[in-house]
Amino acid sequence: MFEHFQPIDVDIEDAGIFVRRAGAGPAVLLLHGFPQTHLMWRDIAPLLADRFTVICADLRGYGRSACPASSADHAPYAKRAMASEMVAMMARLGFTSFMVAGHDRGGRVAYRMALDHPGRIEKLAVLDIVPTADAWDRADARLALGFWPWSLLAQPEPLPEKILAGAADAIVDNALGGWGSSPDVFPAGIRQAYVEALRDPAHLHAICEEYRAAATLDRDHDRADKAAGRRIGCPVLALWSGQGALAQWYAGEGGPLALWRNWADDVRGRAISGGHFFPEEAPAQTAGALIDFFGGLKSDAG
Repeated sequence: MFEHFQPIDVDIEDAGIFVRRAGAGPAVLLLHGFPQTHLMWRDIAPLLADRFTVICADLRGYGRSACPASSADHAPYAKRAMASEMVAMMARLGFTSFMVAGHDRGGRVAYRMALDHPGRIEKLAVLDIVPTADAWDRADARLALGFWPWSLLAQPEPLPEKILAGAADAIVDNALGGWGSSPDVFPAGIRQAYVEALRDPAHLHAICEEYRAAATLDRDHDRADKAAGRRIGCPVLALWSGQGALAQWYAGEGGPLALWRNWADDVRGRAISGGHFFPEEAPAQTAGALIDFFGGLKSDAG
């Protein structure tokens, strides 16, 4: 797993981001979701590394990355702060502009990067998400019951932290098996890595802070951008689960593509086979869609 990928700890101000890097050519940053780490890209990253310089990162507060202290308004875990950190991390690695793909929480960091740092993001791929404010504005019992982390982990501390600490196995098993993907997709070692990441008190607090920020500051930032007419200037690829929520919940509004076209002019995309975790369930199909969008040419060495 991740053979030929170099592990790197990148120091960024008061924190540090763990990444794995391989390949050559245009840079592509891959960002994971909850309850995952960069390990979710284990089958996709090598396929992309034939054509691109691939950087797989653990988000702030997740995996092997640091957990900076938070604040009363959760600002250190707002997507704005996480996006700025990722831009700084890529600059440290020598990339002043790059392409990015993010799944779930990573997709929220990715589109915030495109809004806040338009000169840095060449192309943006968002996997199984709609913008945060749009999701909250359309939230109903389906979101509250089906994707419980949105509401549960956003509760004031210490309740969510105590629940995560006492039931990490159950939390991971519910997510991996309850959001449309088969539990068989996740090898025992991968599942255990996700569980262990939730057992560390610093990380589980950071993850809860990230969800609290999503329920407050992230919504505010999206709404302020919409009011100001700010849009994503780079090409956007939206991929979503063919069997998941996005394919059904927003059908009356034209589906995920229609929602993303409210934020960007150049938007394309389609459904991918599998549930919410389709990058792990259908890696070849997902990688193919990303390669077509990012436009990499296979290297002679590949």
